[in-house]
Amino acid sequence: MRAVVANLSVPRYLLTAAHPRLGRMLSLQDDWPEPELPAAPGWVRLRPELAGVCGSDVGVAQAKSSLVLSAFYTARHQILGHEIVAVTETGERVVVDPIVSCRHRGFPPCRSCQDGFPYVCERFDQPGVAGCRAPSLGFDATLGGGWGEVLVAHESQLHPVGDLPSRRAVLAEPASIALHAALHWPRRGDRAVVIGPGTIGRLVIAALRRLHAGLDITAVGPGRTGADRTLAPGPGVVETLAGLHGGRVIRPRLSQPLLEQGVDVVFDCVGLSSTIDLGLHLLRPSGMLVLVGGAGKQPVDWSLVWNRQLTVQGSVNFGPEPALGGRHTMAQVVEWLHDPAYPVDDLVTHTFGLPEWRTALDTAAAGPRASAVKVTLRPDPDLPLID
Repeated sequence: MRAVVANLSVPRYLLTAAHPRLGRMLSLQDDWPEPELPAAPGWVRLRPELAGVCGSDVGVAQAKSSLVLSAFYTARHQILGHEIVAVTETGERVVVDPIVSCRHRGFPPCRSCQDGFPYVCERFDQPGVAGCRAPSLGFDATLGGGWGEVLVAHESQLHPVGDLPSRRAVLAEPASIALHAALHWPRRGDRAVVIGPGTIGRLVIAALRRLHAGLDITAVGPGRTGADRTLAPGPGVVETLAGLHGGRVIRPRLSQPLLEQGVDVVFDCVGLSSTIDLGLHLLRPSGMLVLVGGAGKQPVDWSLVWNRQLTVQGSVNFGPEPALGGRHTMAQVVEWLHDPAYPVDDLVTHTFGLPEWRTALDTAAAGPRASAVKVTLRPDPDLPLID
């Protein structure tokens, strides 16, 4: 089959890290073997209709993935693409929860899976019967990914979408990430800030609108957002919000200004030291910072977490949600995607064929500079898209 394959050999990774244009960890293969069905019940073959390009995919291509997390991503070859709308062998259109947990690996449930949190399974490093050396589809060629013509998944990972338009359906995975992040905040207050209104940031805003009527939302970053206002990044955010909400600006020595009487929650969808620092400076005492951006080593002064008794909440993946009565995040998101009022129609800005994968990655990495929000790949041009 045709697929975009990443070769994660150590020499190639180090070369790419030093010279991103020379490393060439990814390549288009025309005759890569199709993934085999694991020797266990419930596994099915899928043909991807559309697959998204995620920031983590760009990180793999540029050798910028977290070295700490490499303990869980040990496959030598990867077929990227974990944001997937696909067709089964029986012709059913589905979106895919990419997480491969104990259930799929053939193990008894670990503590996290037993407690209802399979998205932080404690056996992500153990292939089991699935043979997957990664936490999810799209990071091990054994099961395949959305950037290939065929992948395999367990039937429990599939959520039917019927005639949902392809460019809405492909957003099911990032929209589930966003909803899971939004659910971490048990509403205490009326003011929220979302930093980084790219795909995830805009979907966090859309989730907050559905969950919390009357919530005042400020977006920090470029582009259209659906927030009450959108501000340019930087210390001016503190000044502007103080003027809008009646807070006070406090000016430390040799540091950015603080917002006293600040906002109740900040969702950081970027994960840089500058954005984390801004979030901490905006929060009121006992507020919450939800980290939704990509993982990485960042130098941050965490003094305000202690001094103002802030909560820093990481958020990754999704699954059964206690706040939704145990309903799966993706099931809720599919319902929202079927509602025309759920504002996502303009998020997919670019679609490329597999031979154009380099252009797709460059466009996704450029983001606003390329007028890009969500970039997608279409692995099989003979598979029709639904409009």
